[in-house]
Amino acid sequence: MTNDQVKSKQRIVDHGEVFTSEREVNAMLDLVKQETERIDSRFLEPACGTGNFLIEVLQRKLDVVTRRYARNSIDWERYALVAVANVYGIDLLWDNVDECQKRLYAVFAREYVHMFKGLCDKELERSIRHVLRKNIQCGDALTMTTLDGHPIIFSEWSLMELKVKRRDFTFDELLEANRSGQISIFQAAMAYDQDAQGFIPNPLKEYPLIHYRRVFEYE
Repeated sequence: MTNDQVKSKQRIVDHGEVFTSEREVNAMLDLVKQETERIDSRFLEPACGTGNFLIEVLQRKLDVVTRRYARNSIDWERYALVAVANVYGIDLLWDNVDECQKRLYAVFAREYVHMFKGLCDKELERSIRHVLRKNIQCGDALTMTTLDGHPIIFSEWSLMELKVKRRDFTFDELLEANRSGQISIFQAAMAYDQDAQGFIPNPLKEYPLIHYRRVFEYE
């Protein structure tokens, strides 16, 4: 195994931790290439490690954002936020979660610099980091709980013009809805649709609309 696939032999023994190589990641994602290139398709990696899969998914989404919205900075920013907001992950180890969040932000920041030839707007940076903290969580995908035994809660982020709507759901209810044939926020390519609300589990909490650059103001 290459060094980028293993952090330590002890972590393999304790947690079965082996990372997927870049070549394997791309080969697997190419099997669902069309979905990886949809900005609003939602991807959940239940054992995300440091984010090898999610980083490639986000990069593909941001490539589409740049191709479509390079001429309009506001459109680029808000759809880049959508791309980030539709990437979710869970991992047992906090250091992996922390590294995954940082690596995903770095992908976004690199694309932002490429687009605007400067550092990211501070409010937008805070909003992107806030979304990543909510979307990439430390917990056990099998028990669907955090390490302290609480239910894993994920947020749905829906873009409405220049504003974002946030709704929180428990992970177990989302999976149950998916098994029963209802619409889950983790079904690929499910955009926010008023007509679909009746098929989505009742949210734990709904938040008021807020400007996409001020998403960090959500708790």
